[in-house]
Amino acid sequence: MKKENTLVLILAGGVGSRLNNLVQTRAKPAVPFGGIYRIIDFSMSNVMNSGLTQVGVLTQYKPLSLMQHLGTGEAWDFTGRSRGVKILPPRTGAKDSDWYKGTADAVRQNMDFIKSHPSKEILLLSGDHIYRMDFDDMISFHRRKKADVTIGMMVVPESEIHQFGAGITNEEGRIVDWEEKPKVARTNLASMGIYVFDTEYLLRMLTEDREEIDFGMHLIPRAIENDNVFAYPFHCYWRDVGTVQAYWESNMDILSEDSGISPENWGIRPNIEAGVADIADRPPARFTAGSNVKNSMIAAGCVIEGEVVNSVLSPGVRVAAGAEVRDSILFHDCLIEAGAKIDLAILDKGVRVGAGAVIGCGEDKTTANINFPKHLYTGITLVGKEAYVPAAAVIGRNCIIAPMTWEQDYSGLEIKTGESVGVIEL
Repeated sequence: MKKENTLVLILAGGVGSRLNNLVQTRAKPAVPFGGIYRIIDFSMSNVMNSGLTQVGVLTQYKPLSLMQHLGTGEAWDFTGRSRGVKILPPRTGAKDSDWYKGTADAVRQNMDFIKSHPSKEILLLSGDHIYRMDFDDMISFHRRKKADVTIGMMVVPESEIHQFGAGITNEEGRIVDWEEKPKVARTNLASMGIYVFDTEYLLRMLTEDREEIDFGMHLIPRAIENDNVFAYPFHCYWRDVGTVQAYWESNMDILSEDSGISPENWGIRPNIEAGVADIADRPPARFTAGSNVKNSMIAAGCVIEGEVVNSVLSPGVRVAAGAEVRDSILFHDCLIEAGAKIDLAILDKGVRVGAGAVIGCGEDKTTANINFPKHLYTGITLVGKEAYVPAAAVIGRNCIIAPMTWEQDYSGLEIKTGESVGVIEL
């Protein structure tokens, strides 16, 4: 198969509002993951490992950190005369109404990019999923089936199918019917948001009806009705980390030997000189006498004097003597002062937790957050970027501390389960 005949487009412009304050200052694909990665590193590395060389990344919402992270694409070997990564923001105007209106509209606005990079197929990916996939095999499957469209699909639990596009297939694997986020599904076969299109076919579809703005809602059902659409079966680890719960679970999966996820063994590559990884100039992690670390991932530059259990720590985190971190995710350069306790929480970059403070207090994990009950309802507390948690503060479960809050933003030292501090702008 001639790999240069496939052009890759990565959709990386979604708001991802269900991740709450983790996306208040960045795009969803730029959210840190697994200590040294960003979410988009998985898509970028899968493309690299499949030998594909031309990539367009469609950005929109708060793209600065994502653009800085991707840079020239050098971290994934996308530099050279026949290799490259191109950032593709909306270009129709300056107003919010001119932004990409949906996934199909985003690709439509970049048809000139597609035409300037001649290809036989378009591989269309989402930039916000955690997985490893050999796109070579999927493209070969697409060609064998003589398909117009091939959709990566996998079986998911019946309780989750309402979050996805669902396909009904015949004995040949051809998709004969489609339900987008069905309330009552007729199948457990879910779309992974990974598509292979014949290039000419896709360009023709996008040109024929310019009112159709979304693949799952509009173009895919029309293609199924009129043309050859096949399901490419996938059976390995894959997670859409679009919710706080799914994001936390997928990070915790890295710590479990039998979960099926192993970024290092998968060949997932971070940008070690930029952004979240930022490990090129960090010293090795340091563990002092009296520290205790169990089943955790500790990145370079961390200093551990206290206890860390079942947690993922990004570069530069400091856990002082007497402090405890459990079942939590800490982004880089967080400071946990002496005697503080962190339990079931996600702390964004540069958070400082004062001496003796408690984050994640109490046995009640089911009282949802008052302001965002669909975002936080399992006990996880979120602390935003560069926020300060005052010494001796006690913060309950399912709480939200907004980015860049300071001591004067607290009405008192007790934040009850489900309460929030500061303003969350989503």
